[in-house]
Amino acid sequence: MTAPSHVLLSRSTHRFRPPRFGLGGSPIGNLPAPDGDARAASTIDAAYGAGIRFFDTSPAYGLGVSEQRFGTALARHPRGEYLVSTKVGGIVTPRGLRADFSAAGIKRSLAESLERLRLESLDLVFIQDPGEHWQQAIDEAYPVLHELRGQGVLHAIGAAMDDWRQLDRFVRDTDVDTVLLAGQYSLLDQSARPLLDRCQAREVAAIVSGVLTPEVLQIDRSKKANVDVTNVRARRIAAVCEAYGVSLPQAALAYPSRHPAVTSVLIGAASPAEIRADAALVRQPVPASLWTDHELRKLLTG
Repeated sequence: MTAPSHVLLSRSTHRFRPPRFGLGGSPIGNLPAPDGDARAASTIDAAYGAGIRFFDTSPAYGLGVSEQRFGTALARHPRGEYLVSTKVGGIVTPRGLRADFSAAGIKRSLAESLERLRLESLDLVFIQDPGEHWQQAIDEAYPVLHELRGQGVLHAIGAAMDDWRQLDRFVRDTDVDTVLLAGQYSLLDQSARPLLDRCQAREVAAIVSGVLTPEVLQIDRSKKANVDVTNVRARRIAAVCEAYGVSLPQAALAYPSRHPAVTSVLIGAASPAEIRADAALVRQPVPASLWTDHELRKLLTG
């Protein structure tokens, strides 16, 4: 079936390419009281001090709390120095997040996000997880974001989901600038490669999150605590990486960007120590010879 003509609205004339790494805002929104605000601020400050200039959030993260915390922390820095993305498709209410992918709902959601973030415009706005509202997201949400982009309210349009097949439909049927994929492309799971290949062909920037999977973190902790790890494939990948002087988390953070479509990797962190440690791993070079290692190549495709 041919997509409706109004869906294929052209994206901005310049290809959107966010920074290589960013701070994901879900843990920031979930930090509990009474010291959650202070801890969030110190975590964001630590990320900024480590050179991170891409910050992703959503009304869904803590029902607006993540956006408020980012707004407070980032207000201390010059606006031109950093990029902020948030998401639409949900309205924060006293009873929780209410799905709304109508044109009016998108405008309301975006206005409320801007207020919480203390911003006049956004660098990137994602349509988040439409699910059963897929057609409304295509027919109403995307066109209104295109309209708002023309007004300067936002710079780029994206779609964010944890299902690569749904994202693939968005890339195929719209002119989104970028997609955010949660999981499904990491050292242990390359199932989303067809999506990334389509992104590459259509010059859509792909952002990946969730690369520090439980298996990767379990392996890393087991080295320090002498704990047995049942994921044999993860242990074998870790052993190959160690032969090149590379830890499994370091390899996991570096791997997604080996696909030409992947421009950015989002890292979630809930403390200054955590984001500093991850940023340090990002700065450590990974030998090119690791990726051509015959055993590793077998394990990645196995």
